[in-house]
Amino acid sequence: MTTSNSQTSQPLWKSFLNPGWAIAAILAIAFSWFAITWLSPWQLNKDHDIKERNQRIEAAFEADPVDVSTILASGYTPSKEWTRVTMTGHYNPDSEILLRLRPVDGTPAFQSLVAFTLDSGDTILVNRGWVPAAEGGTRVPPLDPVPTGNTTLSAMLRTSDPATGTAPLEDQGFTMVQAIDTAHIAELTSQDLVSPYAQLLSDQPGVLNPIPLPMLDRGNHLSYGLQWIAFGIMAPAGLAYFIYSEIRERRRYRDEQREMESLTSTSGDSAAGPPDESAPSTTPAPAAPARARYGQSRKNPWAEKGPKGF
Repeated sequence: MTTSNSQTSQPLWKSFLNPGWAIAAILAIAFSWFAITWLSPWQLNKDHDIKERNQRIEAAFEADPVDVSTILASGYTPSKEWTRVTMTGHYNPDSEILLRLRPVDGTPAFQSLVAFTLDSGDTILVNRGWVPAAEGGTRVPPLDPVPTGNTTLSAMLRTSDPATGTAPLEDQGFTMVQAIDTAHIAELTSQDLVSPYAQLLSDQPGVLNPIPLPMLDRGNHLSYGLQWIAFGIMAPAGLAYFIYSEIRERRRYRDEQREMESLTSTSGDSAAGPPDESAPSTTPAPAAPARARYGQSRKNPWAEKGPKGF
């Protein structure tokens, strides 16, 4: 048959010039690029940041606290976050702001933020800690007032949250925000706040429930990052394997068809006897039977029987 001959004589690479293989190649390449370029660095960067944070926290508790004015005078940078500091001054109770929608250990909570004026003249925002929200997580429970007069506090410096652009909420007699953005809170309280804020440690004057420190483990971010790299490599490798399998199967199919054509031609010549060269040829050569390229299809045994199996 001409169809069989055209299939076996067609170059193998032309069999992959169809929409199915093109879409598979595009998807494999796109997934590999996205996994290696975006997903893997995202997880590896998180692992790097957590590792640096844990090292800063461990170093902070191995070293003695320093006066906060020393750090502010030299210029605060995010690399100094989690440094333990001492500060002397007084609270400004009229500047209290509540942080909402920031659960603590899975518990709906409100956090109290109050400006603290240092003896040096600078004003820093102090996170006094948290209280569990009442009445289903919507009501502010009674808050202990801040102490009056001069006091000395021990805290850890924290970097201000990025601006969210969310307007503050006036509710239950408090001004509430969704981020500890010192620049935004400075506008709300009319206080000239420095860029970092201080997170009170336990047993300090004015503290509520102290904010728990992060767990000093790195989590699974490193393994996730390596897994995304592996997935990015496996996608094109899997496509290459399927292409190789397809080429191997097509070559085997082509070789079998050629062998079957040769056997059919030999069998036809022997059965017809010696050819008469003077007589014109009117009977075409018998076509070689073609098999299914991916194995024999199953037959339904019940289709060959009569009604009710007879």
